Amino acid sequence: MADRLIGGAVPVPASLDWLKGSEAGRSWLDKLPALFETACKQFGLTEIGHPFSGGNVSLVVPAKHGNEDVVLKLQYPDPECCHEAEALRRWNGRGAVRLLNHAPDLGALLLERCRPGQFLADDTETDRLGVLAGLLRLLTIPAGDPFTRLTDEAARWRNALDHDWVAARQPCDRYLVDAALTALQDLGDCEGTKEILLHQDLHGHNILSAENGTWLAIDPKPLVGDPAFALSPVVRSFEFGHSKADALYRLDRLSEELELDRERARLWTIGQTMAWAFSSSYSERHFDTVRWLLAED
Repeated sequence: MADRLIGGAVPVPASLDWLKGSEAGRSWLDKLPALFETACKQFGLTEIGHPFSGGNVSLVVPAKHGNEDVVLKLQYPDPECCHEAEALRRWNGRGAVRLLNHAPDLGALLLERCRPGQFLADDTETDRLGVLAGLLRLLTIPAGDPFTRLTDEAARWRNALDHDWVAARQPCDRYLVDAALTALQDLGDCEGTKEILLHQDLHGHNILSAENGTWLAIDPKPLVGDPAFALSPVVRSFEFGHSKADALYRLDRLSEELELDRERARLWTIGQTMAWAFSSSYSERHFDTVRWLLAED
């Protein structure tokens, strides 16, 4: 479906069309032209560019702030994204894109622009797992409020799994759902792990090349909790290779290099991957990953 225009000037990517399926989504899309105009004025933006494609919960547009290249991000009010600005503020450019300004009443973030901005997923000449290990070291900082706790999110995933499986017309074997329920129950019962700030969607298309050969994470969907969870999005990232050997290599290498509990990382990956799979465009690949991780049992 073709992009449509915001205020007659800026196109809304077709990737946001799914929002038309709910009353809240339609309401936000109707407000988007006014939010966009207000944010541009409030942040003093000029030279507004064409929106980046692929964003599923935000309108993301390049612009200028004075002589600086920036990015304006207007967020749909989704619970997973509600503390993104605070996460970026705390990382302060160390391993993640820098937050320049924030207008919470508009759901607007002003971000530094990564140049050249290549996705890590597309750079086959780089040791991509080495990049991820380096980013995870930078992103590992203690945190607490106001972020959602991983244990609370895991309880929500656990409570929704049966319903989501049925609603999706049972697209996978029941044992995968049962394995995720068990993993999340066991992990949720464990106490005593330290809490760190977590990027729960750290895959190859959420990492961009920046100046001086550095890489920066975007779109964190932040949580706080068990450091072993940090490997979950990486282990299932099929853009780094989609086979049992590839997935287990990512799990083995990163848990060793970062000195993380491999078994907890494996269980977190099973739990979150199944929780996210039923609404994903890549469900079958996610089911594959969980089957491979369970084949170790």
